[in-house]
Amino acid sequence: MTGDRTAKVPQVFAGRRWLLPSAVADELDPDVERRGRPRRTARDWVVDVCCFLLAVAIGLAAVQSLDGDSATPHSLAVVDQLFGVLACGAVWLRRRWPVGLAVAMIPVGFVSNTAGGAAMVAVFTLAVHRPFRYVAWVGGAQLVLAPLFFWLRPDPDLSYAAAVVFTELLTLTVIGWGMFVRSKRQLMLSLRDRARRAETEAELRAEQAQRLAREAIAREMHDVLAHRLTLLSVHAGALEFRPDAPREEVARAAGVIRESAHEALQDLREIIGVLRAGEPDDTGRPQPTLGALDALVTESREAGMKVTLANRVTNPATVPASVGRTAYRIAQEALTNARKHAPGTEVTVTVTGTPGEGLVIVVRNPPPEGEVPHVPGSGQGLIGLTERATLAGGRLEHGPEAGGGFRVRAWLPWG
Repeated sequence: MTGDRTAKVPQVFAGRRWLLPSAVADELDPDVERRGRPRRTARDWVVDVCCFLLAVAIGLAAVQSLDGDSATPHSLAVVDQLFGVLACGAVWLRRRWPVGLAVAMIPVGFVSNTAGGAAMVAVFTLAVHRPFRYVAWVGGAQLVLAPLFFWLRPDPDLSYAAAVVFTELLTLTVIGWGMFVRSKRQLMLSLRDRARRAETEAELRAEQAQRLAREAIAREMHDVLAHRLTLLSVHAGALEFRPDAPREEVARAAGVIRESAHEALQDLREIIGVLRAGEPDDTGRPQPTLGALDALVTESREAGMKVTLANRVTNPATVPASVGRTAYRIAQEALTNARKHAPGTEVTVTVTGTPGEGLVIVVRNPPPEGEVPHVPGSGQGLIGLTERATLAGGRLEHGPEAGGGFRVRAWLPWG
């Protein structure tokens, strides 16, 4: 799922890659193989040509000023123009070595007036591609050397103060512009990273919700099928050990087996339908709540259990559906455990509670008579009930009593 979504990111910029800087385009493309320096886009070529032409134009303007400056020796003017040509040519290397070019332009710019344009381009590139500490050192050196340069080589058209102030302001403007471009690119990349993190977190939340839903279905499957299959086991065992039972009793046991098998298949069909569809089916049978507790006890009695129900809740319909459903499942699992581990004993189910104080479900059974064979998987149902009660905001306690019996007590919030 994640791979399918991230694969769509490059398609957004596939037709507009030429409009972006190469560094930004590669960062926005998660599938690109970064091997060395990124390839220049069409925009990079346009910007590089403009920077080269700007450096040449400023250099030509400086050459004209040298022709009218009689104070500059001819040999120095030749050296100045030679360094200016080399500096303009070095502008094409600004993306590969931004720090080295900017550092080299400090002594070159101090000697050559025609290299001033290339020096400004180098400072701008440094501000765009490198952190501020590099810009502070290189830009600070140029700002400090500017007064010394114009003191040694005065500008023929401007006064000393005007030339120094103009150069200082121009250098600060270029640095500020470069830092603005860098911050804009970083903002774009940070928004990209934030969008990816949000997408990843959304996928994780969806997976977690799906896992929790499947765990809830698994708990529901255990609670429902364990009850049905226990009834099947009890009556099948009775038929096996009492082949000479009266016809009416055999018919009743067979009817219970048939009905329990039918109910188990229907419940299993609904659960499998939920797993296939990925979401609950609202058209299925309603989930049992506290009002269905009488039917559960009746069904258990028909299976041969001795169950006493003391439901002291005046109006079970006022209990919230989620609380009533949890209470029903707790009572159902407790009856199933009593049927498996203490067959033949009388089980007492007590339900009390009022709004604001909570709902209390207590299921007790005395110790069984004689030895009871070990039942595989014992204890898993009680673990599931504890988790179910905790998820509902309540608590569940279970354990043996002083007289040898067993008790399950649950408290659920009812506000």
